[in-house]
Amino acid sequence: MWVTWLTFDNIGVSIVEYGPNLEHSATGTQKLFVDGGSQQTKRYIHRVLLKNLSPGTEYKYHVGSQFGWSPIFSFRALQPRGENGYIYAVYGDMGNINARSLGRLQQEAQRGQFDVVLHVGDFGYDLNTDEGQFGDEFNRQIEPIAAYVPYMTVVGNHEGAYNFSHYVNRYTMPDSDHNLFYSYDLGPVHFIAFSTEFYFFTSYGWQQIANQYRWLQKDLEKAQANRKNVPWIITMGHRPMYCSDDDRDDCTMYESVIRTGLPILHAYALEPLFYKYGVDLQFYAHEHSYERMWPVYNRTVYNGTGEPYKNPPAPVHVVTGSAGCQELVDPFVKNPSPWSAVRISDYGFSKMQVFNKTHLYLEQITASSGEIVDSFWLHKDTHGPYSQKHRKQLKRFGTSIPLDFVNPNGVHCPECADL
Repeated sequence: MWVTWLTFDNIGVSIVEYGPNLEHSATGTQKLFVDGGSQQTKRYIHRVLLKNLSPGTEYKYHVGSQFGWSPIFSFRALQPRGENGYIYAVYGDMGNINARSLGRLQQEAQRGQFDVVLHVGDFGYDLNTDEGQFGDEFNRQIEPIAAYVPYMTVVGNHEGAYNFSHYVNRYTMPDSDHNLFYSYDLGPVHFIAFSTEFYFFTSYGWQQIANQYRWLQKDLEKAQANRKNVPWIITMGHRPMYCSDDDRDDCTMYESVIRTGLPILHAYALEPLFYKYGVDLQFYAHEHSYERMWPVYNRTVYNGTGEPYKNPPAPVHVVTGSAGCQELVDPFVKNPSPWSAVRISDYGFSKMQVFNKTHLYLEQITASSGEIVDSFWLHKDTHGPYSQKHRKQLKRFGTSIPLDFVNPNGVHCPECADL
C-alpha cells in the first residue's frame, strides 16, 4: 500500500508507523513540488510504500517525523469478500464546492462498504486554483475516504495546468513515475487507467500521445495473454467516446477524437484498439451526468445473446461524472442515439462489484437519498477479442447497416433516426 501526504515544511524524512500497535515502521521519499502560480508555493510530497501486508488484516497507521505526526488512520489490506469479490466506488468530476456525493462516500468508506475508489478525473476544480489552495482543501475533504481505502485516480481536463503537475505530484499510482497512465491487477480484473487529455493539451507535446498509445498496445497485449488468470479488462479515461449530453463536447461529435483518433489521419484511435483486445467495460466521466450505453462499437449497437449484457460482442461504456461540482449537472438531448440505454441528470456515483470471472454488477446511487436509480449485470462466459464474434453478427445482419440507424438488437432500423 502506498501512503502519500503533503507538508509545507521540509521535514527531511518521511515515516509511516503502522501495525496493530504501530510497532512497524517504514520510510520513503520526500520531493519538493513548486506550484506554477505567481507565488511559487512550495509543497513537499511524501511517499512511503508498505510491503508484505497480510490480506484481510486491519492496520492502524500514522505519518510524520520528529517534527510532528498525523492522526491515527486505518486500512484493511485488500482481500476478496469471499464469493462477493471486491466492491468499487466509481465517479468523476468532484470539486471542493458543491461536492454532493462527498458525505455519502465518506460515510460508506468509514463503514467499509467499498474496497477501492476509482476517481475518473477532475479533482477540486481545480487543484491549482488559488496557488494550489483548492487542491489542498480538496485532498482534506477526501481524506476520510482516501486514508482508509485505496484511491485510484485518472487525470482529467481540470488537471491540465502546468503540464498536469498538481495531479502528477499529489497522487501516487502503481508502477508509474507520472501517474498519467498505468495498470494493475486486482482479483479477476486488469484495470487500465489512461489520459484522454493528451489529445487536447497538445501544447505539452505530441509525443505524450504516441508514448501512451505504444504503452497501451503493449499492456493490452500482455493482459490478453493473461486472460486465463485475469479475465476482465476494464479501462478508465476521463473524456468519453459516447454521450448524449446537450453540449458540444468531444463525445457528442460523429468522429470523436477519443474514439476515432486525431483529425484527418485518425492516428492513435482508441476505440479500435480497445475492441481489438476485447476490453469488457470502459469507465468515463467529464459529462456531469450518468449514462449507460448498450454494447457499442463504431456507433452501432451489438447486444448479447438473449440479454443485451450477456456475452455482448462489443464493449460496454459507462459515463459517471455526476459526483458534484460548482458546474452543476448537465442536461441531455431530447432524442439520443440508439446506443444510449439509460440517462440520469442528477448528482450521484456508481458502485461496481466484480464477483468472479463471469459476473460483474454495477449500480448508480443518487447522492441525496442513497437510492439505487440504475443497475445492470454484465455476464461474460468468455473474455477476449471481439473480432470473430463481430464478423459473425455482421454476416447475419448484413454489412451495409448505416452507423446511426441500428436499434438495440443490431437490426437495420431506418425509423431509429426519429427516436
